[in-house]
Amino acid sequence: MIASVRGRVAAIGPDGAVVEVGGIGVLVHCTPATLATLRAGEEARLATSLVVREESLTLYGFADDDERRIFELVQGASGVGPKVALAMLAVHTPNSLRVAVAGADVKALTRVPGVGPKGAQRIIVDLKDKLGAPEEAVNAALDGRVFAPAWRDQVHSGLVGLGYSAKDADEAVAAVSPQADAALAEGRTPQVAALLKAALRTLSVR
Repeated sequence: MIASVRGRVAAIGPDGAVVEVGGIGVLVHCTPATLATLRAGEEARLATSLVVREESLTLYGFADDDERRIFELVQGASGVGPKVALAMLAVHTPNSLRVAVAGADVKALTRVPGVGPKGAQRIIVDLKDKLGAPEEAVNAALDGRVFAPAWRDQVHSGLVGLGYSAKDADEAVAAVSPQADAALAEGRTPQVAALLKAALRTLSVR
């Protein structure tokens, strides 16, 4: 079990980062929010979870130990593998996931790519007693309120972390705003990963 990695961030991409550990570049798959906290050339520490498959070893990285713990716990639900687990944390914070499961909020869980209504119901049943209670600061969400992620800040920080100037990042965020607004108008949470990729496309054609 590789519980964490610490080292210089050699490169950052839309889906992960390369961290140099003992002279070895380790690819760590992360959520956009975690990637937004990293800066190329600077040292970073990531809590990690190693997923072992017959044909591969894949390392997933998180901003803190709580995110890693939730990533590992949600894979105990039927139909949830590491990719869906990471997608869940890309859409929800650990506490908003606790809120959604504790409140049986199927709609909130189906905002995660790859999770349909039946899958959301299975997740609620399988994880209800495993994730722990939400922190008091977010218990109010159980009355049905939805906490939308700050996608603008996350996309902007992700672009700056990839080496773009703040001005370029501002323009790219503005370019993808209609896409995010359309999602909100339909009652969906804007997907930070998709918005970041769309923002990168707008910068690549300039």
